[in-house]
Amino acid sequence: MPELPEVETVRRGLEPFLVGNAFARVEQRRADLRFPLPSNFAKRLTGRKVEALDRRAKYLLARLDGGEVLVMHLGMTGRFSIDCPRRSKRPSRKRANTSQGFDDAPVAFGEFVPAQERPPKHEHIVFHLGDGTTLRYSDARRFGLMDLVPSDALEGHALFRDLGVEPLSSAFTPEWLAKRLKGKATSIKAALVDQKLVAGLGNIYACEALHRAGISPLRRAGTLATKSGKPTEKTRDLVASIKGVLADAIKAGGSSLRDYRRADGRLGRFQHRFKTYDREGRACPRKGCGGSVRRIVQAGRSTFYCPTCQR
Repeated sequence: MPELPEVETVRRGLEPFLVGNAFARVEQRRADLRFPLPSNFAKRLTGRKVEALDRRAKYLLARLDGGEVLVMHLGMTGRFSIDCPRRSKRPSRKRANTSQGFDDAPVAFGEFVPAQERPPKHEHIVFHLGDGTTLRYSDARRFGLMDLVPSDALEGHALFRDLGVEPLSSAFTPEWLAKRLKGKATSIKAALVDQKLVAGLGNIYACEALHRAGISPLRRAGTLATKSGKPTEKTRDLVASIKGVLADAIKAGGSSLRDYRRADGRLGRFQHRFKTYDREGRACPRKGCGGSVRRIVQAGRSTFYCPTCQR
């Protein structure tokens, strides 16, 4: 399932096309994704202008001029693709590549993608925008979701009310984390992937951040705080590592392991920079370590770490 870097990469790819544009027409080809789509979904979107495209945890939030927010979640296999009219005023390929950190692509923004006689089997929703751009949502396993929520009710919505801090925000500090880890008997890996604590951080980047910080995923979470709830040096290392790993992954366009692709159709590249994730049995890349990566299972999920240098 896409984690924060992948969702943020998609957000940055879609933003130049959506913000300031309006939904001229919406094709809804089925009544549901993971959950039923909102009543009158296409009608409520038609004519609405997108004022901003934000992200909260692993959700995309298109803020509409009518006072509602289009909430979108990619699930496991959801992806967006963009068809642009040749003379679109949207960013050129060169500009988009520079600002988004994209590398060379087989299909550039601003090019025509030939229309198909039959819609692809798993293409469920098509947004036709006012400037002629078409945004297509495909989802083979239909684990994604879309909802329309009043903007003033968003924070209290069931999807968002229990979410924790954004790890790339200024609020995520060693002091904040230590205060919430104080006394916790669970493992630090389990604590980090709890969305009620840190929103958007998932299995892959928790493994990578713990390796950067030299912290074992088995370590008790409470040991990263003093008895009075103050941060330790390891807490500071961990917060810096989480922010660094996420920023590096966003710069690389996220990680493509199975189905994830960026909005322009290309694969992410951060999987080529993994230090531990999916590297069981390989030598630890930390200079002078000499250990090898081990795989264990925590809460039903694979954890990869080096037992030699992660303590």
